[in-house]
Amino acid sequence: MSDLTNDWLGEPGGSERPDPMRSARGHAKPALPKRFYKEAGFAEGADGFRLTLDGRPANTPARNPLSLPTRALAEKVAAEWAAQEMAIDPARMPLTRLANTSIDGVAPRHAAVVEDLCAYAGTDLVAYRAGDPERLVSAQAAAWDPILDWARETFGARVILSEGVMHVEQPPDTVRALSEAVAAVESPFRLAGLHTLTTLTGSLLIALAVLRGRLTPAEAWDAAHVDETYQAAVWGRDSEAEARLAIRRVEFEAAAELIASV
Repeated sequence: MSDLTNDWLGEPGGSERPDPMRSARGHAKPALPKRFYKEAGFAEGADGFRLTLDGRPANTPARNPLSLPTRALAEKVAAEWAAQEMAIDPARMPLTRLANTSIDGVAPRHAAVVEDLCAYAGTDLVAYRAGDPERLVSAQAAAWDPILDWARETFGARVILSEGVMHVEQPPDTVRALSEAVAAVESPFRLAGLHTLTTLTGSLLIALAVLRGRLTPAEAWDAAHVDETYQAAVWGRDSEAEARLAIRRVEFEAAAELIASV
């Protein structure tokens, strides 16, 4: 059995530590690994629902058990593996990648991820407004002011606005309130989803609104891309920029789906 296959499938009694250098070399290879299994499914256990490939328990890249906290998420991850054809293409498996990140990256570094997210409380996208033209000013206000109202009502967070890109210092109470909202997210899966939503949008408030059900993923995506929508309306669409946004939207929607599934 290949090293790559051993990395994905749990070995009974296996205790070999993962080799990060080998993993790095593997990720550098341009060729996609061939599909080595016939069926993808999952099995319920004490730690959740573990992905299985041909009935064998599967691992994350760091050789942790690939166990999902809910049946709904397990079904979706298994469906991604089942949908692979001749090769295994991680680009077509956003939920699997997020699950791996949750288990291998977020769970053991929970405090560091929370700290990273809290930094966005002082630099949130929705605090930085255009001074003109009026059409863009109005579009930003229509999309972002309701989010600010919700944040104030929900967290007691009063966000100070700035015109242009000049940094504005947010009140300590606001930063503290938003940081507490992040720290309250205990699930590594939900925290991984929140982190992805935040980094893709530049807005912790928009991400929290998705987490709390205040915004649908579609509403949140539109709110995060008011400026791009305006630019496209004025100057026309850029095919390369549209392609990049499409890739980012797949990641965004997967993160929202992850949050909704756990």
